[in-house]
Amino acid sequence: MNSQKTIIFMGTAEFAIPSLEKIIENNYNVLAVVTSTDKPSGRGLKLKESPIKQFARTNSLKILQPNNLKDQNFINLITNFKPDLIVVVAFRMLPEILWKIPKYGAINVHASLLPKYRGAAPINWAIINGENQTGVSTFFINKKIDTGDIIDQSSIEIPKNENAGDIHDKLKELGGNVLIKSLEKIFSNKKVAIKKQLVIKPLNKAPKLDKSNSKINWDDSSENIYNKIRGLSPYPGAKSVLDNYDKKINVIIYKSNFSNNKHNHPNGLIIIEKGTFKVATFDGYICPLLIKFEGKKTLDIKSLINGFNFHKKCKMI
Repeated sequence: MNSQKTIIFMGTAEFAIPSLEKIIENNYNVLAVVTSTDKPSGRGLKLKESPIKQFARTNSLKILQPNNLKDQNFINLITNFKPDLIVVVAFRMLPEILWKIPKYGAINVHASLLPKYRGAAPINWAIINGENQTGVSTFFINKKIDTGDIIDQSSIEIPKNENAGDIHDKLKELGGNVLIKSLEKIFSNKKVAIKKQLVIKPLNKAPKLDKSNSKINWDDSSENIYNKIRGLSPYPGAKSVLDNYDKKINVIIYKSNFSNNKHNHPNGLIIIEKGTFKVATFDGYICPLLIKFEGKKTLDIKSLINGFNFHKKCKMI
């Protein structure tokens, strides 16, 4: 019976919720949920609980929030639980001493078709790079990040009009389903068929998103910029600076269209005509649809045009 199989679940982000939900629905015995410590958030810096902590509390699960995964008291606590398996989804790297505790080791649910897009932001980078397919992988955790033996994989298409938020929501549900399939294999009496991760060159990676890799390069192609905008939406957003001749304004573009047209405009020049807003690239235009000026609310492009005085030589830089 599944209730006799014991699991320690480790996760933080919303992406992990369907996986934990599926574990509960399939009657596995969740001994504890390990998540991040509460973080100050907002103007009032009130402590904010992780989505997984909120879900775990609602389902009356034991919650652990260690500051240090290598802390001996925490290691002893997990050891005393005597779990059959640790399941990790949207958490952080585990020390070897931790993933070696359970009888069956520890597994991870990762939002890419490994070995492609190892790292912190696989969904974003798959879209930024213009991939037409992605998926989820379950694998056994080892000493290196996202390199363990693969248990199961399942793929989905990436429509050209969908952003990272859309694909995130599809993959989080798919991840829960693939996880249950993997648990059934692991807890059966049969040997689990695993697949070694073969190194593919060049190997696309998925590093953490930051200010440097979230900025739009207006010398890039229209399609690449379009993919970057949707790959960074809804978070953290594709960043740029609007140079309005006498004032520079930090902006975030959340949604756009693009076109390939020959023109003589310099890259980054903003063209406003007949209620439309276009930014020139070397092979066409980016047409922002949702944009946010620093310190202001997000606006559709029509509202922005009606409410802001653009200089005739304004540009994106």
